[in-house]
Amino acid sequence: MAVLSIQSHVVYGYAGNTAAVFPMQRLGKEVWAVNTVEFSNHTGYGLWRGKALGGEFAADLVEGLEERNVLSRCEAVLSGYLGEASVTHAVGSAVKKAKKAAPKALYCCDPVMGDLGRGFYVKPDIPDLFRNELIPLADIVTPNQFELDALTGIDTQNAENDRRNVFRAIEKLHEKGPGIVLVTSYFDGDNPDGQNIGMLASDKSGIYHIKTPKLPLDAIVAGSGDITAAVFLSRYLETSDIVRSLELCTASIYGILEASWRYDREQGMPIELKIIQAQNELVSPSFSFQAQRLYEAQRLYEE
Repeated sequence: MAVLSIQSHVVYGYAGNTAAVFPMQRLGKEVWAVNTVEFSNHTGYGLWRGKALGGEFAADLVEGLEERNVLSRCEAVLSGYLGEASVTHAVGSAVKKAKKAAPKALYCCDPVMGDLGRGFYVKPDIPDLFRNELIPLADIVTPNQFELDALTGIDTQNAENDRRNVFRAIEKLHEKGPGIVLVTSYFDGDNPDGQNIGMLASDKSGIYHIKTPKLPLDAIVAGSGDITAAVFLSRYLETSDIVRSLELCTASIYGILEASWRYDREQGMPIELKIIQAQNELVSPSFSFQAQRLYEAQRLYEE
């Protein structure tokens, strides 16, 4: 069984498929990588070389897989950064082809659009394409908190009502189709000093919250959302258990981020994910975190 991963790719550093493919392989998944852009490095450096490869290129590669009659072996499709509208259509077509060949295949949509503090870094038409074309096809959707707000139009960042609002935002995404919503970074009103960072996972029966200490990182580490979606998907394919997947994913991501911070702090370099150096964190995490079920979610669903 294999995961078809349609994302960007960088030569140096970790973002998109560079951040997603090896972790899934290390967790025992065969991965078919389709790259939507080929850049020298991620755009956070301010200067990069390379080009977007376009939707026609991605669709052509998927058609090649179809011609090999291997899509029946597809366990899941994972998509991330799109770049342009044509890639959206190629992803949607790939998902439909995969699900036709393998009806039990899952689609995990990582709606990469922006971050808190940084704002949007995609073209203006991309949010609507996620909202209207890809999320309705998805079984799992993995926005960060900024993307959750952008997709639903609900402000979850107000300390007075953000927990109630975040429940409503998650339910709004469920209503569009996905059975599982993973919010990959979440700051709530119980954390006024920003000392912790959390994730939320919902499978409609309830919402689960998990939090870790916030590492003293100067900025958002590129690729952290990409690896989180990949690891969560891999663990869910392995366990079919949303809570266990959330706990294992959180432990691995925290371990890799902690190792990355420690290494680059000592070297005085911009922080890049140390996925290779800390790869044991993927299979045998050094840390352990426990998810908490937020029973308030049930009452909100019933209102």
